[in-house]
Amino acid sequence: MKILAIETATTWQSVAILDENGVLAQHGEEAGGAHSAVLLPTIDRLLTQSRVQLHELSGLICSAGPGSFTGIRVGLATGLGLRAATGLPLVLVPTLEAMAWNVDSTMPVCPLLPSRRGEVYWAIFRRGVDGCIERVLGEQVGTEQAFVQSLHEPTLVYGAGWAAMAPEIHDRLITAGMVRVGSDQLFSPSAVSVARVGMSRLQRGEVAGEVVAPLYVQRAEADIQYEQSGGLSSVARRQIRVERKTAERLARGRKRSRA
Repeated sequence: MKILAIETATTWQSVAILDENGVLAQHGEEAGGAHSAVLLPTIDRLLTQSRVQLHELSGLICSAGPGSFTGIRVGLATGLGLRAATGLPLVLVPTLEAMAWNVDSTMPVCPLLPSRRGEVYWAIFRRGVDGCIERVLGEQVGTEQAFVQSLHEPTLVYGAGWAAMAPEIHDRLITAGMVRVGSDQLFSPSAVSVARVGMSRLQRGEVAGEVVAPLYVQRAEADIQYEQSGGLSSVARRQIRVERKTAERLARGRKRSRA
C-alpha cells in the first residue's frame, strides 16, 4: 500500500508519501498563505523523489481541519481533484486527531490550534488499551477561558494554539498542575501523522463519499458569501484545476510508456 498524505490546515504545509513499511518521501515548509502555489509542485517533487507513479498509489489522505480556512480548502480541493483524475479513494482525517496520534501518553492529550478570530481550536483525546485514540472531548472552538473550563484532569497540551495563549493562563494552569506542556516537535501538524491515521481508515474502507465538507467547526465567511451568490466555491474551482493538471500528467506518463 502506497499513499499520498496532505496536511495544509495551518501555515505549515506538510506532504508525505508512505507505504506500510515507512516514509518514502516527505517535505514540510512554512507556506503562509501560499498553499495554492506550492502544494502541487511539492507533490510532483515527492512523487519523483520516491519514484512512485500516481497510478501506483492505493489512496489519498487529507487533513480536514479545523485550522486555516484557506489552507483546508486548498488541501481538500487538491485531494478531490486528484481523486477525480485518478479514481483513487480519498480519506479525510481530522487535524487534531492526527496531532493526538503522535503522542504516546497515559495522560489525556489536548492539541490546540489558533483560530482566526483570536480564539483557539482544541479537542481532548486519550489512548485506549488497544493503542487506538479515543475522543474525550470533540473538536471545539472558543475563547481561552472556554478552553480552561474544559479541563477536568491533568492534561498534556501542545500546538500553536497553546503557544499563542496569554502567559498568565500558561502560568496559572501549570502552577495548578492541570497541564503538562508537550515538546516543541509536537507543535506543528504532520502529513506523516495524517497518513498513519488515514491508512487504518483506508484499510477499513472508511473513505470519503461524493459530498465532502471540511471540518471548519466554524463556518468561513467566504463560503457563506458564495452560497448566497450562487457562485462556484473556492474548493470546487481548485478541484477542477487540479483534476485538469493531473489528467495532463497521467496522459504524458502514458505517452512515455508507449514510446
